Amino acid sequence: MQTIYVDVLIVLNIYVNFFLLRITSGITHSPLKTGRCIGASAFGSLFSLLILAPQLNKLLTSVINLTAAALIVIVAFGFCGRRRLTINISAFFASNIILAGTVYGVYSWLKPEFVHINNSFFYIDFSLIILVLTTAALYLIVYIGRILLDRTPSDTDCYRIIVRYKKKIIALNGLADTGNSLVDFFTGSPVIVCDSSEFGFADISLLTVDKLPKGFRLLPCSTISENSFIPVFRPDEILILNTVSGEKKPVDAVIGLAQSSGEAIFNPKLLKL
Repeated sequence: MQTIYVDVLIVLNIYVNFFLLRITSGITHSPLKTGRCIGASAFGSLFSLLILAPQLNKLLTSVINLTAAALIVIVAFGFCGRRRLTINISAFFASNIILAGTVYGVYSWLKPEFVHINNSFFYIDFSLIILVLTTAALYLIVYIGRILLDRTPSDTDCYRIIVRYKKKIIALNGLADTGNSLVDFFTGSPVIVCDSSEFGFADISLLTVDKLPKGFRLLPCSTISENSFIPVFRPDEILILNTVSGEKKPVDAVIGLAQSSGEAIFNPKLLKL
């Protein structure tokens, strides 16, 4: 019988849970803070100890897995309404199924001695490099799928963008525009371009590198007529409100400041899922 080291088991599952939560965030465009992601990953790793228990029946295992997925998602993303919670749980659970199915397929095919599976949890005794390369490949596949899903149909709804930054709450009219393809190079998050005056900056040309407020940075951007830089920052929270349906969706994005007509221009892909 293979020896299972609990510390390796916990570390492995923290890594896998962190990876799957990041995939979930990317699929649903839901904001996910690093601290909450690590905490939820550590919490979720405790369920992996069931691999040490006697084999359970499939129904009970499914119930435990679904409950674990729901709890992990709540810890990571918080409760943002039943619909949003259901979507995040579904995306996280589906990511788990894909990963577990891949591992089980390899296990059934090769019968490797370094993989142990019980109660739908797996223990892998192999190098961290192989684990990183495997999960990176899966992440790339999901990322490509996300790009294909983000092909957005026409949308005639009206929106309000609500931004919470420090002690301020700013609400702007939202404009869904596929022409805004600006993405933050550092985080991969879409950029919502807002009127700088709404944030207290009448002239953004004054926001040079040495005069940027704390937490701001300059991001290269291009328009039809010129190439320039746009000040961007990550606020505490961003909500997109559909004024027709009343639905509010928290999104993972950064705010870019420009001199505009007062609207917040965002890519409709943020509305997907």
